[in-house]
Amino acid sequence: MNEHLFVIPPEGCHRYQVRVYYEDTDAGGVVYHASYLRFAERARTEALRDLGIPHAELAERFSVTFMVRRIEVDYLRPARIDDLLGIDTEVLAVGGASAALRQTVRGPSGDCAALTLRLACVRRDGGNKPGRLPPRWRGVLQAMRDARPAGESVVRAPMTRGAG
Repeated sequence: MNEHLFVIPPEGCHRYQVRVYYEDTDAGGVVYHASYLRFAERARTEALRDLGIPHAELAERFSVTFMVRRIEVDYLRPARIDDLLGIDTEVLAVGGASAALRQTVRGPSGDCAALTLRLACVRRDGGNKPGRLPPRWRGVLQAMRDARPAGESVVRAPMTRGAG
């Protein structure tokens, strides 16, 4: 058994940074809308890893995995090539076979995109049927949710251009 130690991030919010590369942008040097989904996926994966509940272990030990069931994205302002972006991930709710998250992508000028999503825990044995969240995964996600300030999203300063 591979038990990981974990620390719940301050204010229940995990932060991941990504640099905008040419491949992430459209012809005008602005981040292409689908790139935000890739950035958010990386941030979720790193949040789970940093919390000690990585995707790979979930699949190997329990034959379940997370799938995005629903996602809503509000594009607020453009990010541009070479910007350093911060992606904040917060847990809003945890169910027996699902979790609701909020992710905010911040750039040098403030919030660029806000994502709200529901992850479904599904069995890998075919059919994508719901699978229960193992107790450790559920407990860690609940602890992250409970660490959030009551009724509010964590507010952070914009990222600085070229920092890093």
